[in-house]
Amino acid sequence: MYEHILVPTDDVESMTPVFEHAAAITAGRDATVHVLYAVDKRAFLTLDDSMKDDVERQLTERGDETVAAAAERLREAGVDVVTECRSGDPSDVILDYAAEADVDLVVMGTRRGDYEQNMLGSVSRTVAGSASVPVLTVNVADAGE
Repeated sequence: MYEHILVPTDDVESMTPVFEHAAAITAGRDATVHVLYAVDKRAFLTLDDSMKDDVERQLTERGDETVAAAAERLREAGVDVVTECRSGDPSDVILDYAAEADVDLVVMGTRRGDYEQNMLGSVSRTVAGSASVPVLTVNVADAGE
């Protein structure tokens, strides 16, 4: 059922619980985890045009480092992994990738600590509400501290 699992990430340390869930789901399955980093181009809206290329390059390098570190952790757990770094609105990037890669499940973190007031963060809420596949959100509000 779950052959392709998408794990969007924006860092490694706080996402440990998400990686653990993804690894547990793949256990005993012939599954691949797709680790995706979205360079958030919305952050560029207020930047001077002369700075945008430098900032995007720096954020893309951070993204490449992040997916490489995440892939290493997952491979250590015996998981087959592919990585991707893309630019754009994170929700759109995640949803587009999920459709393109024909993923069966999205496992992602949410940083909302108070679930009674804010069930999901903005990106995870948008993905959960718009994805055509199940979305498992994992609270990472206290992870990596």
